[in-house]
Amino acid sequence: MIRPATPADVPAILRFVRELAAFEREPDAVEATEAMLADALFGTSPAAEAVIAEIHSQPTGFALFFHSFSTWTGRRSLYLEDLYVTPEARGQGLGAAMLRHLAGIALDRGCARFEWSVLDWNAPAIAFYRAMGAVGMEEWTVQRVSGEALKALAGR
Repeated sequence: MIRPATPADVPAILRFVRELAAFEREPDAVEATEAMLADALFGTSPAAEAVIAEIHSQPTGFALFFHSFSTWTGRRSLYLEDLYVTPEARGQGLGAAMLRHLAGIALDRGCARFEWSVLDWNAPAIAFYRAMGAVGMEEWTVQRVSGEALKALAGR
């Protein structure tokens, strides 16, 4: 079952984020707190949305997403920030079900695209995404400014 996340899911979402960070070899990179996630997902001006995958009424995965905008299409897109299924629940179709669910949300909202990033060393995920119909954007690279570099760029 896939359902919209509720405020009661925030502790599980943060646990999933931490597990995903450990898998992605960045276990100490998570700065988010339950309060931060609760505000980002359910505050007065939500920055993102999430869905929860359940087996026997137990949260076993999540997907967190938000909208971006394409000037080329003149429409917004759905951007998947995180997709995670607990190791014990993998292989049961939850990841594919969440991707299909989000693709449906994208279509229902008139989105031109459904996009996400994947680490280049995560061959199983890349193969899974290709099997789901995703196409790699090999000619594009992600650029990021954060921390002290962000402050310097802003002149602060």
